[in-house]
Order: sequence, then C-alpha cells, then structure tokens
Amino acid sequence: MADTRPIRVLVAKPGLDGHDRGAKVIARALRDAGMEVIYTGIRQTPEMIVEAAIQEDVDAILMSILSGAHMALFPKVMELFKKEGVDDILVAAGGILPDEDIPAIKEMGIKGCFGPGTSMDEIIEFVRNNVQADRLKTEV
Repeated sequence: MADTRPIRVLVAKPGLDGHDRGAKVIARALRDAGMEVIYTGIRQTPEMIVEAAIQEDVDAILMSILSGAHMALFPKVMELFKKEGVDDILVAAGGILPDEDIPAIKEMGIKGCFGPGTSMDEIIEFVRNNVQADRLKTEV
C-alpha cells in the first residue's frame, strides 16, 4: 500500500545577491504549509545548488534572485541538472525577473516565475500542483 510523504523543497539564493529576507519568508511559508524545507543560505553557486538538491533528494527547488544575474545563473543550474540526469525536480524562480525574460526562463525548464507581490498561497499551491506525484509515494 502506497502512502505519501511531505514535499521536500530547496530554497536557494544563487549568485552574489546578499538579500535573503524574501527567501526566508517563502521558506517559512512552505514549512508552515507542511513541506520539508532546506534553505541553502546566500551566495550559492549553481554547482552548490544542484549538489544540495541531489543530496537532499528534493522534489522542488525555488531559486530567489534579485541581482539581475538570472540569465547567467539559471541556465547553468538547468545545464547541471541535465548533466546529472535529473529531470524530475520541479524548478521555479522568484525575485526581480523582467517580463521580457520570462519566456526564456520558462524555455530553460523553469516552470514557475514569481515576482514581487506574489502571494504565499499562490507559491504554495504552485508547488503542490506541480511536483511530480510519483516522487511523493512511499511504500508502507
């Protein structure tokens, strides 16, 4: 008989951006919603993010970026996942993401893009609705 476990989410701050209040607020909201949350802290390289996601066996990654370096850092993260053969982790991003960059970000395989003012409920529901259900099954 299969049961399900809580969703495991990695909240990451790629690049040199040192502002993490928003990431901490989101991490707390996800935790309060019953998810297991791993927060990497600030100034993470793409390699550190991918390594942490694989080691922690997360179901989703939410990257928060305010520095404007998203078009340099996001492709590297996605490339590293592909190189590692990981294609079942939900990846989303938030922060300062110019509207004109959203199509290219989604083309990389980043499923959700959340800007300032996005409600916590919207982000929580996005994660719940988009994590691959098979990842959450446990054998009892």
